[in-house]
Amino acid sequence: MSPLRSTPARTALLIFFGVLALLAAGANLVFGTAEIPLAKLFEVLAYKLSLSSTEPDALSRTVIWDLRMPRVIMAAAVGASLSLSGAVMQGLFRNPLADPGIIGVSSGAAAGGVLAILLGGVIAQTLPDFVQYALPTFAIAGGVGVTFLIYRLSSIGGRTHIATMLLTGIAVNALAAALIGFAVTRFADDAQIRSITFWTLGSLMGATWQSALTVTGVAVAGSLYILRQGRALNAFLLGESEAFQLGVSVQTVKRILIFISAAMVGITVAGCGIIGFIGLVVPHMVRLTLGPDHRWLLPGSCVLGAATLLLADFGARTLVAPAELQIGILTALIGGPFFLFLLMAQKRRFAL
Repeated sequence: MSPLRSTPARTALLIFFGVLALLAAGANLVFGTAEIPLAKLFEVLAYKLSLSSTEPDALSRTVIWDLRMPRVIMAAAVGASLSLSGAVMQGLFRNPLADPGIIGVSSGAAAGGVLAILLGGVIAQTLPDFVQYALPTFAIAGGVGVTFLIYRLSSIGGRTHIATMLLTGIAVNALAAALIGFAVTRFADDAQIRSITFWTLGSLMGATWQSALTVTGVAVAGSLYILRQGRALNAFLLGESEAFQLGVSVQTVKRILIFISAAMVGITVAGCGIIGFIGLVVPHMVRLTLGPDHRWLLPGSCVLGAATLLLADFGARTLVAPAELQIGILTALIGGPFFLFLLMAQKRRFAL
């Protein structure tokens, strides 16, 4: 499949991604254990947005606005953040296999988040005003720290060595899992164990307006900067020395992009746990259709990432209804085979 070349065709595909995201959001708001008629959806939205004075019934208002709307906003923000971060890491590392979950960034953020959960009582006593910010702060710190560690360990002569990066990711994932397991079994109570277990599997079940708006705020702020770096990332594809000669402030742009990408991954892990492979699969899908130009790849990854996670969340809520499948399990079932396909493609390319 050859990517689109003309600007009108690329623009039309971006619009299609956006429409797909809106349709997926609408499906998540309407369908579920309690199905809400489409007319009720418009009635609730019109009332809450002060476009109508007709007050909807309590059930429709509670289900749509209080329960499902924060989850939809969270899914869109998380999907956009993960896919955009994956596209940035693939561009910076010049490595198509870079993904926040595979190379260990998500695990580092998860380890930081688990530490915040276990220290919740201590933080509440010493810094009561900081309690609500502890989880996202620790998760972001864990993700940022691991990202810079991986970059340092896998860089050889200014280029990221694929084998070293993947092996570093394996080591970080194993170490983080061991630390989480030890901390949970040694220090956590029953309630914390259940919370951490479901959280590390990845789920949007606990989304609230506060958590959704926090994740969305970081996602929007980070995305606004990243989307302006398309030309710089295109230059990075040629190599760091070539990018410098083209006028890119290589070290500054690289460090800021790494920090912002890791912070976006960290806040998503804090909000809904580890959701893997979105940052790997979505940028590749966009690259196959829109091409490698980051001026198109970045916005395409952002919009399609939101649509993909909204569709995945719809499947997680409906495939085993009335129970709910952890969304991290669903994305792993889809993304795992895709990752193996990419590895085989790399193997065939090096064998030639």
